[in-house]
Amino acid sequence: MNGSRIARLGLAAALAFGGLAHAETAMQDDPNQWLEDIHGDKPMAWVKEHNARTEAELGGKPGFARLQSDIRAILDSEAKIPGVYKQGEWYYNFWQDKQHVRGIWRRTTLAEYRKAQPKWDTIIDLDALNKAEGGNWVWHGASCLRPAYAKCLVSLSPGGSDADTTREFDMTTRQFVKDGFVKPLAKGGIDWIDADHVFVQTDFGDGSMTTSGYPRIAKLWTRGTPMSAAKMVYEGKPVDMSISAGHDDTPGYERDFVTRVIDFYSRETFLRKADGTLARIDVPDSMERYVVRDWLVLQPRFDWQQGGKTYKAGSLLVANFNDWMAGKHALAELFVPTATTSLAGATWTKNRVVLNVLDDVKNHLQVLTPGNGEWKKSEFVGAPAIGTVGISAVDAVDSDAVWMTVSGYLTPTTLAIADAGKTPETLKTMPAFFDASKDVVEQHFVISKDGTRVPYFIVHRKDMKLDGNNPTLLYGYGGFEVSMMPGYSGIIGKAWLEPGGVYVVANIRGGGEYGPRWHEAALKQNRHKAYEDFAAVAQDLIARKITSPKRLGTMGGSNGGLLMGNMLTQYPQLFGAIVIQVPLLDMKRYSHLLAGASWMAEYGDPDTADWDYIKTFSAYQLFDPAKQYPPTFIWTTTRDDRVHPGHARKMMAKMEAAGKDVRYFENIEGGHGAGSTSEQTAKTWALNYGFLWDVLGKK
Repeated sequence: MNGSRIARLGLAAALAFGGLAHAETAMQDDPNQWLEDIHGDKPMAWVKEHNARTEAELGGKPGFARLQSDIRAILDSEAKIPGVYKQGEWYYNFWQDKQHVRGIWRRTTLAEYRKAQPKWDTIIDLDALNKAEGGNWVWHGASCLRPAYAKCLVSLSPGGSDADTTREFDMTTRQFVKDGFVKPLAKGGIDWIDADHVFVQTDFGDGSMTTSGYPRIAKLWTRGTPMSAAKMVYEGKPVDMSISAGHDDTPGYERDFVTRVIDFYSRETFLRKADGTLARIDVPDSMERYVVRDWLVLQPRFDWQQGGKTYKAGSLLVANFNDWMAGKHALAELFVPTATTSLAGATWTKNRVVLNVLDDVKNHLQVLTPGNGEWKKSEFVGAPAIGTVGISAVDAVDSDAVWMTVSGYLTPTTLAIADAGKTPETLKTMPAFFDASKDVVEQHFVISKDGTRVPYFIVHRKDMKLDGNNPTLLYGYGGFEVSMMPGYSGIIGKAWLEPGGVYVVANIRGGGEYGPRWHEAALKQNRHKAYEDFAAVAQDLIARKITSPKRLGTMGGSNGGLLMGNMLTQYPQLFGAIVIQVPLLDMKRYSHLLAGASWMAEYGDPDTADWDYIKTFSAYQLFDPAKQYPPTFIWTTTRDDRVHPGHARKMMAKMEAAGKDVRYFENIEGGHGAGSTSEQTAKTWALNYGFLWDVLGKK
């Protein structure tokens, strides 16, 4: 067993496998590395001690119990919109509330769903299942076999981790199928081909997982045989990110595909022929691609020269799939980005495609219909001029109907159903969970350090005084081409806006607000630009006298947690409080911890010369005991098998040893999030906002 493998397993495992010299060296370099042993007795005792201390400090504050209760009421509200997805004639939903802590999987008809109080047919009660099995299962979804949808594959996770198990379920008997398909607990997936065959990618034993912790082998499994007898479909390389195989069940277009994910932004896709041979789809590895009926849909990440023409990064292109596979590479442009526009999404229905275009982080919908060698373009009837709009197909195989959601910071979400060209029918409206009558939303732009124009949204009281005395919370992410769009959050509204706080969201580089170029601008050695953008927003808020450093707090999670770590270590003078959530922080070790290797396309490889620039944003290494830092709250979850909880634990230990004003909380469940149940989630968010109000103070 090599050293890097031992490092990924953590200190305790290293000792168990005889890697004593390696473990001792690691401990000399980092005395806190013992905290990477996720479930070890000593680290868990450390976690429980710090949890108790934080709960005593923050949970004992006046108003905490009320805040937690208010958040729990929002999470458990039966007036929330039950999002549904269509399978056959039924509309399915997974639902959690006070009576269904772990949740129920249920279904109804469209006629019932249109009613204020639909009648639901419960299929699986997760609380009852957990009681019967003595488990702590968290719902990960279900996929049912077309056209009868009687055979389903149900995925369940212990405590909310990414790793899950999948079991076959019979909708007729409402029971799990004895001797049916079962994928044991692991990261991976399983996909129907037909009633007796599935594709499966999972942990098949030694050497079957990538260095990122995902499957590198896909197999075809036949009913009635052990999974060990499944036949090889494709085997990737250990350094690949993941391998998967899937079946397109669109009637008349049934096809099998294999995907080799090389890294986060590079992949190969193969058409699997009837004889099992693979034909590669001939496009650059960096190209986003998928197949819809007759169409091969492409979205280049970089400017692409093809057939004597240059196609811009972020464009949406289509070609006839069969022609492309035969070497005929004729392309049509459905969308071309501009300096202010990008493509947020393309939703395919039976006969059309709906484009969701962002223009300076505001949505605009267009409908395209193919015909006679060209695509007819029209506006989406009934789309709102204001608000964040989301579009998804109701049933892409059988109809042109789409779901349309509309939301805003102060506007509760609405759900409508619409056919392109017809006025949408509003079906559901989320209730107002906080009083927004005194607030207003604005968009501003600031010039970053290198001259780039960066947008941000701000929500504040209409009568806000520009005296620098407003408690303000600045939120950001800035990575993986994720766009930060305005949306309704009852929790933010109740916990922060209603008591008088100012809320700000920064659309910094690294995100996807302006397409691939916005993301590429802050990759790897340019990561500092995301942090400069965020700092520029903070400085603008102070310059406008909206707030001041002692009144300005900031919050972010995951990659946003790394952003917070850099605000803490590089820009501490700008903030009065920092909340670091489920973070990456130790960028020297990140690629050896859980799924960390899968993000090297975003950050770089710290075991190479890349460390020369990675160390400039590795918050754990940048921490200086001699510096003054603002009050800090760090939290993570034990069950997070995506971003290792060791990042948060070690940063807490380092700051605590230096005598800094810091507190720590670790939810024992929750996966890469705030909790598996509404009780856990409410507690976590109450600690977050309780800390911010305690430090920043009410006006």
